Amino acid sequence: MQNYEMMVIFTPVLSEEDFKAAQKKYVDFIKANGGDIVNENPWGLKSLAYPIQKKTTGIYWVLEYLAPSDINEKLKIQLLRDEQVLRHMVIKLDKYAVEYNARKRSGVKTAVDKAVEA
Repeated sequence: MQNYEMMVIFTPVLSEEDFKAAQKKYVDFIKANGGDIVNENPWGLKSLAYPIQKKTTGIYWVLEYLAPSDINEKLKIQLLRDEQVLRHMVIKLDKYAVEYNARKRSGVKTAVDKAVEA
């Protein structure tokens, strides 16, 4: 099992219920294929750096999960088929990224946070 982080940008026209249903669909997909959810973080509506499909905003969602490596190709197919998804990105986390994310979730200040405060 590997650690992965997925960021999805959904179309901004989704209602709150539709957004939650889309999140649940992908969480259920990962769990059904032998994965385990570590953390979910819905960022909400944010401006895009450039227009995508004539839209200047999108609803961001970040998901950290543990899964076998073969799940990502199946997940990619599902994301590409979904018309609600504007963009997506899945990255494999190394041990340092996993540790950093765990510290961020627990509220411990990281070196980046300390540098920003200074």
